[in-house]
Amino acid sequence: MNFFTRFKKIFIIIIFLALIAVLGYLIWKTFFKTTIINPLASTTPQTINGLPTAGVGGANIVDSNDPENLPSDNQGTNTENPLGVGEKSEIAQGGVTKITTLTSSPTLDPTLSSNGSVQYYNKDDGLFYKIDNNGKAVLMSDKVFYNVDNVVWAPTKDRAILEYPDGNKIIYNFTTKEQITLPSHWEDFSFSPDSSQLVSKSIGVDPENRWLMVSNGDGSKAKALEIIGTNDKTVYPAWSPNNQIVATYTKGVDFNRQEIYFVGLNGENFKSTMIEGRGLQSQWSTTGDRLLYSVYNSNDNYLPRLWIVNAQGDTINTNRINLDIATWSSKCTFASNTEVYCAVPENLAEGAGLYPELADKTKDNLYKIDLVSGVKQLIAIPDGAYNVSQIMVPSNQDNLYFTDKKTNQIYEVKLK
Repeated sequence: MNFFTRFKKIFIIIIFLALIAVLGYLIWKTFFKTTIINPLASTTPQTINGLPTAGVGGANIVDSNDPENLPSDNQGTNTENPLGVGEKSEIAQGGVTKITTLTSSPTLDPTLSSNGSVQYYNKDDGLFYKIDNNGKAVLMSDKVFYNVDNVVWAPTKDRAILEYPDGNKIIYNFTTKEQITLPSHWEDFSFSPDSSQLVSKSIGVDPENRWLMVSNGDGSKAKALEIIGTNDKTVYPAWSPNNQIVATYTKGVDFNRQEIYFVGLNGENFKSTMIEGRGLQSQWSTTGDRLLYSVYNSNDNYLPRLWIVNAQGDTINTNRINLDIATWSSKCTFASNTEVYCAVPENLAEGAGLYPELADKTKDNLYKIDLVSGVKQLIAIPDGAYNVSQIMVPSNQDNLYFTDKKTNQIYEVKLK
């Protein structure tokens, strides 16, 4: 009895240290253990038996950890460099590929112009530029806009909404040089396909004065569409290219599922669609008939997973497909209605969907997805450790442009 009393403090310390060790291991296993994401396709395009659908109701989730749902070794796991180790191609052919730097300064929210060239805001000098056919940066306007925090481009690319850290917002027309101030409590803008209208959220101090609203493209003649109250964080203004839908909003179903609802201009009663996770990022296909999105799920180690679903009229919630690619929708772009280009991390730590910053230093490779055949093709391994924050491909698919998250510079990959 005296022995245990004498060494009681030592026993308590040993038990405490053991508990700390176990807790530390569980935290590492849950959030920091690295999961290697296998390459998605060989350097030669191959059809992977089409794309598996997830059913209409949303309960049939494709388990990416099930070997039966993954390509076999002869269907897309060969990642040998066709050019040979250490060689670098001028044109993307599936191996190590030369990357050309287009800007020497950090940029913000670049976009493709109407003719397929790149235009952007220069964070160093506060000016807007367009890159011409010779790769030279040409001023879009001589007006300086200091400390812009976010740029929302109109589809016509002749105007943009500029947002500042203090909440001020303006619309600037690069053709007419006209500048219009918008209310500071308007947020999350999206232009109509012809740039004549604008959908956004009006966030009043009182939750009862928070609305999804639509206005003319210059901010005039604003009218309320739906009251959003305290649900503003789950409402996403996003005007579809076919003009049917102006926003989406989500409601939780259970821990791993949410339901997306679609909002039109005239109170239409659209169907909803199920999504298999949280952390929604989405974008419309070029014709607005499908929605590409990414979510994370506890059944998939909380990794971001890419999906696509029909999202037009009576077809909403049909052909919901797990693309079996671990990346975010923001790292993808439609080159046509059936072709998607994505930057895919070489590896991702478990929990990267919950904590995207875990992937900030991960190198990305470039893939092309054919949504008709199901082919997922590795098109380029960049000749540097780039972490892609935005990707752009013009309709002629001659080049691919991307920005790097660390440098914010714009880079080019030749596709042809």
